[in-house]
Amino acid sequence: MLEVAPALLGCIVEFEGCAGRIVETEAYHHTEAACHAYVGLTARTSVLYGAPGTAYVYRSYGIHALLNAVCEPEDVGAAVLIRALEPLEGLTEMRARRGAGELCNGPGKLTQAMGINLTENDTSLIDGPIVIREGGPLEYVTGPRIGITKAAELPWRFCALGYRDVSRPWPPGFRDSLK
Repeated sequence: MLEVAPALLGCIVEFEGCAGRIVETEAYHHTEAACHAYVGLTARTSVLYGAPGTAYVYRSYGIHALLNAVCEPEDVGAAVLIRALEPLEGLTEMRARRGAGELCNGPGKLTQAMGINLTENDTSLIDGPIVIREGGPLEYVTGPRIGITKAAELPWRFCALGYRDVSRPWPPGFRDSLK
């Protein structure tokens, strides 16, 4: 998962006429307390222990659906959270869902803008309905994960340099990359 998280930067997420370039990710593994799989195999976490290339979509704080890509061999609970996208297609639909302002600079914002819901949980990220396509590799900086209280110190956040759509707070060295 520590190889997959930066490799996803630059890839394109497509869903129902909307698309965006992945510009921020975070890695999660069952051996650390911030990962949902840390509690072991349950009905909720079974997706995390499933096939790589599967969407793990869950509700955060009872409000937002968050999109993750399962990324380790079966029986290893791990995934990469897609934290931010650069919007590319379907901007009219995204603005209708999000309103004016920033569209995809956070994991809850991007799923709302793209129209991704819990019904997409445990579906293929190769065959759809959500599809992640290859993109060009992007230069990045790492930093500690944000928005969590457990194992937050791990430098498992990956932010593509030069993209304003990365969520805040920006990691050290990121601001200098903006054009």
